[in-house]
Amino acid sequence: MNIEQKMDKAIFALENKLINIRAGRATPAMLNGIMVPYYGTPTPIQSLANITVPEARQLMIKPFDRGVLKDIERAINEANIGITPTNNGEIIILTIPELTEDRRKEYVKEAKEVAEEARVALRNIRQEENTAIKKEEYPEDEEKRLLEEVQEAINKYNKIVDEKLKEKETELMTV
Repeated sequence: MNIEQKMDKAIFALENKLINIRAGRATPAMLNGIMVPYYGTPTPIQSLANITVPEARQLMIKPFDRGVLKDIERAINEANIGITPTNNGEIIILTIPELTEDRRKEYVKEAKEVAEEARVALRNIRQEENTAIKKEEYPEDEEKRLLEEVQEAINKYNKIVDEKLKEKETELMTV
């Protein structure tokens, strides 16, 4: 696997983590990772129900099998996503509360931590590549060129991390 693929994976992981930091708007991605016990097997909530966004701050979950409604409700409560589900017997409605200024700042702080994790992952990839290059015993000028290429790649991907963080900060701080 080359360095670009490894770095793309780090960026993909960053994007997935940033999606889960909510900005006061409803997105089905908020429920990613919530597993519901279905006939004894942990199953992703997306496999058991239709998840729609009828309004900007509301999620509607309509299970394919009404018998699993209570299990879905319990799984959402246990996931501790900060939203209390409302069950009307056929569907579950999640109303996302309006974010306070302090809460927005907390989310921005969380986003910065996630971005820093991505930068650390990129630095680790750079370190692995540099070590591999030095082990190969290339001629001095070739080794220097390869190390510079790795540094250029890290700079490029760090800019991407910064852009993603800026986008998320703007999204979070917009009322």
